[in-house]
Amino acid sequence: MSSLVVTGATGRLGGRVARLLAGQGVPQRLLVRTPGRAPDLPGAAVVQAGYGDQGAVVRALRGADTVLMVSASETPDRLAEHRTFVDAAAEAEVRHLVYVSFFGAAPDATFTLARDHFHTEEHIRASGMAYTFLRDNLYADFVPHLVGEDGVVRGPAGQGRAAFVAQDDIAEAAVAVLTRPGAHAGATYDLTGPEALTLDEAAAVLGKVQGRGVTYQPETVDEAYASRASYGAPRWQLDAWVSTYTAIAAGELDGVDDAVPRLTGHPATPLADVLRGTLD
Repeated sequence: MSSLVVTGATGRLGGRVARLLAGQGVPQRLLVRTPGRAPDLPGAAVVQAGYGDQGAVVRALRGADTVLMVSASETPDRLAEHRTFVDAAAEAEVRHLVYVSFFGAAPDATFTLARDHFHTEEHIRASGMAYTFLRDNLYADFVPHLVGEDGVVRGPAGQGRAAFVAQDDIAEAAVAVLTRPGAHAGATYDLTGPEALTLDEAAAVLGKVQGRGVTYQPETVDEAYASRASYGAPRWQLDAWVSTYTAIAAGELDGVDDAVPRLTGHPATPLADVLRGTLD
């Protein structure tokens, strides 16, 4: 059985990585919660385990040298699931864990979920396994989902900037690390797009690509919570949504890094090109 394991293959990012590896003829194991949703790829074997089931994860990872750990779905207990998965990987004697983290991960990050990523990184560091951290900026692919039905992006981001990064670029960077893990042991890569944009600028790019008017309207933090209250989401989820924007305002998603071109061998994809791809 393959010594390379990819998690999250039923999702957007893990699925991209799995398809790229299959396209290169690299054997892999796809660790998923729901085998029926796993992609059917040449050279890929499917194993079942949820992040929170330590015994199942140990069994699924036995004999694996390198594992791509895509962060679990956003839940109140995601950090506990991450720690369980990391402990299971160590128990299974995985040599190298490649973790998809977040740009600016820190214990006091404004974006609440970036704190979870920091604590996951720390748990991995303490595990004794070799590791590589891929710290993604905000997904360029998700920019259209920031827009309301009226063509307005609303949020308390001020005039802060984010270096939106293409999921395809992240996947290519991950494959570069997974296929030569030893060259990237102990490295932390900030994966960003080629420029950092304000939401005014991102809205203008989206509007041009879609051929319609898209604008950005800054909110206060109180307005942001009030405008999202109708979704009926739990408080932790509201905090995550709103703090995405306040992290931009705080400058914590600003900054362009050259990790994508260094790992992939091509320039990072501009936001406009990513958005054109979403129209296909």
